[in-house]
Amino acid sequence: MHDGSDPLNEPSQEGRKRPKGIYMLPNMITLAALFGGFYAIVMAMNGRFDLATVGIFAAMVLDSLDGRVARMTNTQSAFGEQMDSLSDMVSFGAAPGLVAYVWVLKDVGRWGWIAAFVYCACAALRLARFNVNTGVVDKRYFQGLPSPAAAALVAGFIWLATELELDRAGLAWPTFALTLYAGLTMVTNVPFYSFKDLSLKRSVPFAAIVLVALGIAVINIHPPTVLFGLFVVYGLSGYGMYFWRKAKGRPTSVISTSTDEPDERGLHE
Repeated sequence: MHDGSDPLNEPSQEGRKRPKGIYMLPNMITLAALFGGFYAIVMAMNGRFDLATVGIFAAMVLDSLDGRVARMTNTQSAFGEQMDSLSDMVSFGAAPGLVAYVWVLKDVGRWGWIAAFVYCACAALRLARFNVNTGVVDKRYFQGLPSPAAAALVAGFIWLATELELDRAGLAWPTFALTLYAGLTMVTNVPFYSFKDLSLKRSVPFAAIVLVALGIAVINIHPPTVLFGLFVVYGLSGYGMYFWRKAKGRPTSVISTSTDEPDERGLHE
């Protein structure tokens, strides 16, 4: 007896759409970076500012890996990009602002939380602008200070002061100025070199490996001092490049008109 069904009209097993999922490896790295930012906030609330800054720096390292791992394993996705932005907002926006506020900014009253909020708001604006300008910005440069570098300025200063056991009472206003500088520089149009045109797949002279070894040795002399110094130099380099280009009559905008640059979507700052 015919049941009325037509097997020819039924969708084949191959024709059925598989349920969409998410890629585990890059998103696990992103979640680990998010945990670094959350850990920093919790440690600051408990008065462990040394561990709070370590959490932010760990998030920086992990954030630099997730996009590259996704491209190497061909697991890029729109979900991963959105997840990365939200993780960056916590680790490099909310966490540094809150850690700085709990550390010493609260001692200057309303000015302290205003500085922390300005930093946090600028990080959000920076990330939003980055996401919508990915296709038009020259990949060799960031438009404004990247949020991990801004977080490193704030966290590096706190880490250095904690290691040197400096009196926090006299550091309130320097922290206020540094937090505002880092936040506002994120939303400028000043070009900062992105290092994206450096390929790890290319062969390099033997001397380059020696320089890397020397760099690691120098960092180990006193990591808080050296790392903070490096990020201070980088945090000022954009303004140096801006005024140098202006003096030479070269365009200072990082908006690119080239259409043959490699696609870098998913590589967040």
